[in-house]
Amino acid sequence: MKGFLLFCFLILCTSGYAQLGFCEGSKGDPIFHEDFETASQLPAGTTNYTYVNQDPQDGEYTVSSQIGSVITSWHSSLPPGTVSNRDALIVNASFTSGRFYRTEISGLCENTTYEFSAFLINIYDRSSSVCQNGGIPINVRFEIWDENDTNLLKEGNTGDIPSLSTPEWEQYALTFQTEVGQEAVILKMFNNGEGGCGNDLAIDDIIFRSCGDLTTVTAENDETRIDICAEEAPVSLTLEATPDYSVYSSHAYQWQESNDNQTWTNIPGENDEIYNTPALNNSRFYRVKVAEDPVNLNANLCSSVSEIFMVNILKRPSPPQTDGNVSICSDDEISALNVEIEENETANWYDENNNLLAENTTSYLPETPGTYYVEAVNKGFNCKPSTKTAIEFIINESPHVDDEVLQLCDGGSLILNAGLSGLNYEWSTGENSQEIEIDSAGNYSVELTTTEGCSTNKNFEINQVDIAEISSVISDVEDIVINPANEGDFEYSIDGTSFQSSNIFTLVPGGIHTIYMRDLSSCNTVTQEFPHIVIPKFITPNADGYNDNFSINGLEYFPSSEIRIFDRYGKLLKADDGETFNWNGTLDGRALPSDDYWYHIIIEGFKTLKGSFSLKR
Repeated sequence: MKGFLLFCFLILCTSGYAQLGFCEGSKGDPIFHEDFETASQLPAGTTNYTYVNQDPQDGEYTVSSQIGSVITSWHSSLPPGTVSNRDALIVNASFTSGRFYRTEISGLCENTTYEFSAFLINIYDRSSSVCQNGGIPINVRFEIWDENDTNLLKEGNTGDIPSLSTPEWEQYALTFQTEVGQEAVILKMFNNGEGGCGNDLAIDDIIFRSCGDLTTVTAENDETRIDICAEEAPVSLTLEATPDYSVYSSHAYQWQESNDNQTWTNIPGENDEIYNTPALNNSRFYRVKVAEDPVNLNANLCSSVSEIFMVNILKRPSPPQTDGNVSICSDDEISALNVEIEENETANWYDENNNLLAENTTSYLPETPGTYYVEAVNKGFNCKPSTKTAIEFIINESPHVDDEVLQLCDGGSLILNAGLSGLNYEWSTGENSQEIEIDSAGNYSVELTTTEGCSTNKNFEINQVDIAEISSVISDVEDIVINPANEGDFEYSIDGTSFQSSNIFTLVPGGIHTIYMRDLSSCNTVTQEFPHIVIPKFITPNADGYNDNFSINGLEYFPSSEIRIFDRYGKLLKADDGETFNWNGTLDGRALPSDDYWYHIIIEGFKTLKGSFSLKR
C-alpha cells in the first residue's frame, strides 16, 4: 500500500491553491452525479490505473462496497454516510505521480457559478497497526479546467485526511464559474500524499450543480414553515422569495410546488417574488427557481432553487389500533395495554369518567378491571385528537382450591373430589370427571380450568393408614398412658365418644376403663379394658392431712381385691381387703423408718399389680 510519490513543482507548492468550500447560496438540482453504480470499470481515459476485481494493489483500482478481504489492514467495508451508500471508487496509490481521475462534464451554461462536491475516506484501518503512526494520510487535489483543457478555473486541496479506527466519510466541495462561450468543464483529481504505507482512498458521489443566491421563502411573519391543524384548514398564505445577491445581480423567478418534496412542478404564471397560495386542505411544499435571466429558468443547469417552504397540514389522527379487549386470570401478573399509532403521534389514556390517566405513551398499566379509552394526538401540537378507542380490561377469577392429605384404609378405596363443580378437569390419571375413585396410596393431582381459560392445580397426598394396635396401658398416679404398638398418627379415647391425638389422659378417676385407639380415617378401632388404680408414690404420715396414709382409689369398683405391704426384705407388714385398705406406716403401733416399701394389689380377674412407694418422715 504505497501512495503517490508526487513531485511537487514549485508553483504548486506555494499558497496559490484556493481553499475548498461549499456553495453558500441556493443550489440547483444535480447536473452530473457519478455514484459508480452503472459499471464496474471506469470509461476509457478516466484513469491510467489498472482495473482489478478485488482489493487493488499499487497502481490499481476497483469499484466496490466491500474491501479488506485481501488487504487485511484496510477496513472490511465502507460505512454509510454518502448520498448513494453503495459502491465507490477504491484507489491504491501508485509510486508514479500523476492524476488518478479525469472526466468531462458537458451541457453547462456559460458564465454561470457551479458547485463541485465529492465524498472521500481513508480506507486504511489505524487499529491494524501495520503502518507506523497510523500510516500516510491521504491528500487529494481537485482541479476544474475549461472544456479546452487550457485554463484552470478553480482548484483546491483536501489537506491531510488521517486514517481512523472507525471509518467516516467526509464531503469536500469547491465553487467555480464557467467562462463566456464555454459550456463544459474537465474535472481532474490528484493525490498529493507521499508514497509509503497508507495513502489509500475511496471516493463516491461526485456531484455538479448550479450555485446561485441564497434564496429564502417566508410567509407573512417571516416563517419558513407553517404547521396547521386539520380543523383550521383550509389556509391561504402569501409567500415571498428573498435572494441575498451573493451571486446574481438580477433575478427571474419560477415558483414550484410538490406533494412529496421529491417531484416538483412549475406553477404556471407565478414568476414574481410574491406568490399567493390557493386555499390548502393538504400539506404542500413550495420553492422558487431563481436565475439571472428568465431564459435560464427552464434549465436546471443554469438556475438555482430556494430553500423549501413547507405547509404542514396535520391530519386528524386515526383512532389507535389494538388487538381487542384484554383478559387475564386473577393469578396472572397484570400486563400493560398497548396500542399502535402513526409516526409523529402519541397517545393519551382515560378512564370511564373521562379522567386523564396517562399521556404521551402508547402503553398503560391498569390497576383495576374496567373499560379504558385511548386517543391519538399529533405529537407536539395542540390539534384535535382522534376519536377514542375503547379497551375492556377483564380480570377473570382463577379457581381456588386447597391441597389435601388423606389416609387410605388397607384394602379400601377413596373418592377424590376436585372441590369445585362446573369446570373442566384433567386428572393425573387421565380422567376428566369432578370425582375419581382410587385404591392405592400415592400422589394425585387435577387441573381445574374455567370457561375463560383460567386454571389451577389441586394436589392429593394419599397415605396408607397406620395400623392401630395397643402395646400397653399404664396408670401414672392419676393419669392413664396408652402406648401404641406401631408408629403413626392415631386418636385415643376412654369413653368411645371423645377422641384426642394425645395418648395421655390426665386426672382420670380410678376404675375399670375401656381404652379406644383408632387410625385417623377410622378404618380400624381397637379396645382394651384397663383397671385404673390410683397408687400413691409416697406417704408422709405426719398428721398434716396430706398423704398421711397409703390407700388405693378405684378398688371400690372391683368385686374382690386385696393389698399386701412388704419391707425391703420381703417381710409382710400388712394385708387387708383392698377397698378398705389403709396403712399409716406403723407395725404393731411402732412407726417404721423412712424407706421404700413394696405393694401387691391382687384383683380378681386381673394380673397382680406390683410396685413400690416411699415412706418419708
